[in-house]
Amino acid sequence: MAQQVSDTRLPADLPDSATLTQVPPEYGPLLDDLFAAVERYDADVDHELITRAFVAAAVLHGRQSRKSGEAYIHHPVGTALNAAELKLDSVTIAAALLHDVVEDTGTPLSWIEEQFGAEIAMLVDGVTKLTKMHFTSQEEEQAENYRKMIVAMATDIRVILIKLCDRLHNMHTLCYLSKQKQM
Repeated sequence: MAQQVSDTRLPADLPDSATLTQVPPEYGPLLDDLFAAVERYDADVDHELITRAFVAAAVLHGRQSRKSGEAYIHHPVGTALNAAELKLDSVTIAAALLHDVVEDTGTPLSWIEEQFGAEIAMLVDGVTKLTKMHFTSQEEEQAENYRKMIVAMATDIRVILIKLCDRLHNMHTLCYLSKQKQM
């Protein structure tokens, strides 16, 4: 749903570790809402990890916007809030925030791994792979989606949970799409 970026980002275009702690002031309330949701069930929430993932998503999605006109960061935060409803851990919340970064911004998965570790990179990669394939018939697509979900569940159930949280947030914003896209 974001504007697609055709080229992979160059290392100079990627935020460094120091930048990932600087929350853009206009997005502070979004991050506060996310922390409030996670803190309801997790007293040991990893504030630093979630802040870094939030800032990375905000910076990397940059000026992208949703069909609704709102800044794209609202989608990863909505996905993460859905994950918080499921009482998922900080690592999964961070991966939910980053779930579209590779697919929609041209950011290499290796950067995710370098900044956030192999576990989060694996979750982001799994969600990205669930999204990538295109098919000629709806039946073929449905069968492949079931196959990919089973494979992902065998790898790590959190991949499926993030993808379902992503789809749920997309469903909440269907009103901004054409009737054909809503189907």
